[in-house]
Amino acid sequence: MDSELQSGGCLCKKITYKFDKSHVISAHHCHCTDCQKSTGSGKATILLIPNESLQINGELKYYTVTGSAGSNISRGFCAECGSPLISFVKENPDIKFIKAGSIDDSTWINADSNFWSSTAKSWSPVDETIHTFTHNPDFA
Repeated sequence: MDSELQSGGCLCKKITYKFDKSHVISAHHCHCTDCQKSTGSGKATILLIPNESLQINGELKYYTVTGSAGSNISRGFCAECGSPLISFVKENPDIKFIKAGSIDDSTWINADSNFWSSTAKSWSPVDETIHTFTHNPDFA
C-alpha cells in the first residue's frame, strides 16, 4: 500500500483525525449485533491501525460494553453530533478500529474479510467474495 496521508472525522467537524494509509493493518466488515446497534446499520466496516499511527484532533466520548465475544469494546464518538469514529478492544488498546464511513475519501478500501456472519441480517448480507468467519476469527 502506498504511503499517503488520509483524513476523516465527524459530521460537525469538531473531531478530525489523520493517518498514513500504509500503516493500515487490514479492513473488515463486522456483522455482530453490537456493531449493528452502534452503527444503526447491518454492519460496521472497520480499518485496523496501530494506535501510534493515528492522530486525533478533538476529544472523543467513549462508551464501553462487553462485546459479543466477551471483550470490553470502547467505542469513541463525537459528543456533539454523535458520529461513531474510533473503537478498540480495551484488552488490546494498541490497535484502533477506524469506522470506514468516517474517512473523507474511502474509495481505496478493500475489506479483507467478514466477521460474525452468523448474525448478519438478510437485508445486509455478507460479501461472499471474501473470507468469512461465523464469529470472531481465531488467529491463535
